[in-house]
Amino acid sequence: MLLWEIDCSLTQLTEVYGFERASRAYLASLHAVARLKSLVMQLGIASEMRDRNSLLLAAGDTGRQLHEEHDLRKRAGLPGDFLDHATLLETFSIARAGAIVSPGSADADPMQLARGTLAVAIGRGARIFEAEAVQFDASARSVGVLLKNGREIEARSVVLATGYVMPDIVRSTVHAASSSWAIATTPQPENIWKDGVLIWEDSKDYLYARSTAAGRIIIGGEDSREVVEPDARDALIPEKSRLLTQKLAALWPAARLDIEFSWSGTFDTTSDGLPLIGPVPGTKGIYAAYGYGGNGITFSFLAAELIGDLIAGSTSPLLRDFALDRDGPPAR
Repeated sequence: MLLWEIDCSLTQLTEVYGFERASRAYLASLHAVARLKSLVMQLGIASEMRDRNSLLLAAGDTGRQLHEEHDLRKRAGLPGDFLDHATLLETFSIARAGAIVSPGSADADPMQLARGTLAVAIGRGARIFEAEAVQFDASARSVGVLLKNGREIEARSVVLATGYVMPDIVRSTVHAASSSWAIATTPQPENIWKDGVLIWEDSKDYLYARSTAAGRIIIGGEDSREVVEPDARDALIPEKSRLLTQKLAALWPAARLDIEFSWSGTFDTTSDGLPLIGPVPGTKGIYAAYGYGGNGITFSFLAAELIGDLIAGSTSPLLRDFALDRDGPPAR
């Protein structure tokens, strides 16, 4: 799900950082998805990428909160329409108190997207070493990366994109690990909801759903910050899959509940829903690209642009907004 909407609503971000900074993050995310789609087309990467609208559903008994969010988005120049209960039911056959439907998102096969972009990079001269980095040494002229096998890589600039496994040199008070579970049905293209919109909920630990090019329904959620160790997380797959199947039946009764795949994963989140992008404080020549949250691919593309520009000599106010050592709401 290549969403431009951020885990924290524009309303929540405005309460924490003010409207200007909050809207800047949202607009940057919106434009990043557009540029990512354009790049994939330009490079001819086969990743089943498709333009998609997103459907943000009210999780409670009233759509008032979403209506206020929609009004704030309009003020920021963000696209989308508010749907009340009757319109949502008539248009999408989904019974919720309200929703915001927005253009500008996409979906894709993430493995094909990753392999495709790596192939392009290798074709342009990138080299890949399979090894574990254990130490970083930033001297005046270069950065040395010591590998577990005893070898060392030296470079003018190093970008850390290590997911939720952070090296010791990276410190942030706004991030925390979380686990998520997901299921995928057998192909049923005849049962997909209108336009295959990307579905997610207006709640802290939201449910999310999309379809695939083959007509599978993927639904995920049941997130937990308490269970992040792989063995304990994976042991919950049967129970979480049962709960997700029930939620799929409630969300979309037309679906056949033939579950073919189920899995789990751990990812990092931030308390403000924003990524961690920019220089690693206290080092020279080391940068961090941590997408995090529900916008990992979108934010990672944005990180590539921001860090590339920074190394080339230009900067952006977004680097202050996404700074690793920013003062934000503490991670819980």
